[in-house]
Amino acid sequence: MNEYDVIVVGAGHAGVEAALAAARMGARTLLFTIKLEAIGRMSCNPSVGGPAKGHLVREIDALGGEMGRVADLTGIQFRMLNRAKGPAVWAPRAQNDRLFYGVEMRKALEAQDRLDIKESAVDDVLTENGNVRGVRSQLGEDYLAPRVILACGTFLRGTIHVGDVAFAGGRSGEPAACELSTSLEALGLRLVRFKTGTPPRVDLRTVDLSCCEEQPGDPDPQGFSYYRDIKPRNLVSCWLTGTRPETHDIIREALERSALYGGRISGTGPRYCPSIEDKIVKFAARQRHQVFIEPEGTHTHEAYVNGVSNSLPPAVQSAFLATIPGLEQARVMRYGYAIEYDLVEPGQIDLTLQCRAIEGLYIAGQINGTSGYEEAAAQGLVAAVNAVCTLGGQGEIIFDRAHSYIGVLIDDLVTRGASEPYRLFTSRAEYRLFLRQDNADERLMPTGRELGLLSDTRWQAFQRMSHLKRRETQRLQSTNSTPTDDIPEPTRLYKLLKRPNLDISDLPRLGYVLPDDVSQDIWNRLRIEIKYEGYLARQRQDIARFEEMEHRLIPPDVEYMGIETIAWEAREKLQRMQPRSLGQAARIAGVNHTDIVALMVWLKKHAQRV
Repeated sequence: MNEYDVIVVGAGHAGVEAALAAARMGARTLLFTIKLEAIGRMSCNPSVGGPAKGHLVREIDALGGEMGRVADLTGIQFRMLNRAKGPAVWAPRAQNDRLFYGVEMRKALEAQDRLDIKESAVDDVLTENGNVRGVRSQLGEDYLAPRVILACGTFLRGTIHVGDVAFAGGRSGEPAACELSTSLEALGLRLVRFKTGTPPRVDLRTVDLSCCEEQPGDPDPQGFSYYRDIKPRNLVSCWLTGTRPETHDIIREALERSALYGGRISGTGPRYCPSIEDKIVKFAARQRHQVFIEPEGTHTHEAYVNGVSNSLPPAVQSAFLATIPGLEQARVMRYGYAIEYDLVEPGQIDLTLQCRAIEGLYIAGQINGTSGYEEAAAQGLVAAVNAVCTLGGQGEIIFDRAHSYIGVLIDDLVTRGASEPYRLFTSRAEYRLFLRQDNADERLMPTGRELGLLSDTRWQAFQRMSHLKRRETQRLQSTNSTPTDDIPEPTRLYKLLKRPNLDISDLPRLGYVLPDDVSQDIWNRLRIEIKYEGYLARQRQDIARFEEMEHRLIPPDVEYMGIETIAWEAREKLQRMQPRSLGQAARIAGVNHTDIVALMVWLKKHAQRV
């Protein structure tokens, strides 16, 4: 009765993607959640996407994941960020209805065949002879499965801080999972402590929006999900304001009352999404920090005050908010707080997200040291795919950093670790012109189809898009322009479109009839690929060299500590990380080029093929 193929612990963004993917791939799956009403909860900001994060959501969608679909269904404002920059960093972002998002995720889970959901905390991971056997619930019940995915978010020994008040909690209003940390430590896993936080929420009716700058959605809203009949809608605006010197003075005077600066928090916080206390201290010369007021839905007046996450006492939060233009009379509905939590040091997992020490145990999401809904969801999907594939004897599915942001994320975690909450950026990707948000379907939908995660309808729509794109590419390459005043000689249209002063919109005057069956999305892709063809060609050459090193595999039983020609620090790192390839070994911090050369010589000398 309590036997499954896959058990998923945690129903946040990692857990829901893991449970859905496992069940869709045919595995009998059980999903544990501490609170049914909290499934898929947007516990922090009510938004999806942004730089690199939007790329991740489109990749998740291309692989058959759920986040993009639900983000499009529940979106109340859509923007494409970084349009003033190059296409490599364009990034879709949606403001979402926070409550509706969780409702839609729960509906998807409850409608999924082969998936059971159970409300209970999990206290123990059960193992035998180095293999996972299942889990034990808080109620003492054992649930058995050869594959277990831990997606516990911030719940492991979670502690919430508001000023000098601290209490156990996985997030506001929900209990922490303390016993599971003890179980993982007993299994020999190294746990570390991180910290993150949220800002206060206010009643939007008490905000003077006339003092704020309106941030409307795009006139041509674009969502995340490919080939679905969902029309993105702009229903609200966000609003921009900012702190003032008076704001900073209040916070500076109250620093000792902050849990962070008062010494009550030991966990490492995020560098790239700092608290307002951190901003005031570390950027003391700044006179203003941006504050975005973001509606949390269309059926509530609650608004998220983005940019002022903190762990200050309630009275201080109210006082500093009152100095921000537009928020002078704002009524706080929820106070901000910081949360400390345990995570599994990510160097203990491999590129499939399986724990190296315990076969069949996968770890995904914030428990791996990441921050953000999108990073968590991507990991949940990858963990489930590998759990099911290895269970069926199909072998591992590795996402490398040359073909997806998912690969960049996982390779960074496994190879470089996380000394602070990890956040993905486009700057972390070496091949970001190739890894654009607009072509995630071309890069990953074939894999999603092979895994059985894409419907026939979506696959057929993708194939039609690919056909139309190839057809128009060939037409542009073979069609000459009609002579004009500025281009008197007939010239291949494909070549003309490389010119910076010509674009797709110029084609009709050059004699090219734009067919009705080609969408604006296809034209946008063609424009980018034609304009940047030379750069893309060079990037493909770089990718080929990358793949050569990635395919030079290292045997799993190498004893690095005995290779005296490798520096001691590098030996320690290699022994701990156990890289699967020379390429991965070369990316480990503390391993330099001479160490890699020494390793190649040693492997060759010992007749090991790499």
